Amino acid sequence: MSTMNISLPEELKAYVDIRIKADGFGSSSEYMRELIRRDRDRERFRQYLLDGIASKPAGRMDAAYFADLRKQVAAKGGK
Repeated sequence: MSTMNISLPEELKAYVDIRIKADGFGSSSEYMRELIRRDRDRERFRQYLLDGIASKPAGRMDAAYFADLRKQVAAKGGK
C-alpha cells in the first residue's frame, strides 16, 4: 500500500477527528479512503448518466419489455 501525507488547517483536522469518532472509523486513513471511494463511485455514476444521455433510445419499455428481460435473467440462472 502506498503512503500519502496531507496537510490540513486546524479547522478541517478537527472536523475529520469528529467524523472519525462519529462514524466509527479507526483512523484518519480509513476515513480518507472512504471519502476517496465515494468520490470515485460518484464520478463513475456521473459517467454512467452522461453515457445514458448520449446513447440512442433502447426502445419502448413497457410490460412486454420487462417480461422479456425477466426471461433473459431466468435463462441465465437468475431468480
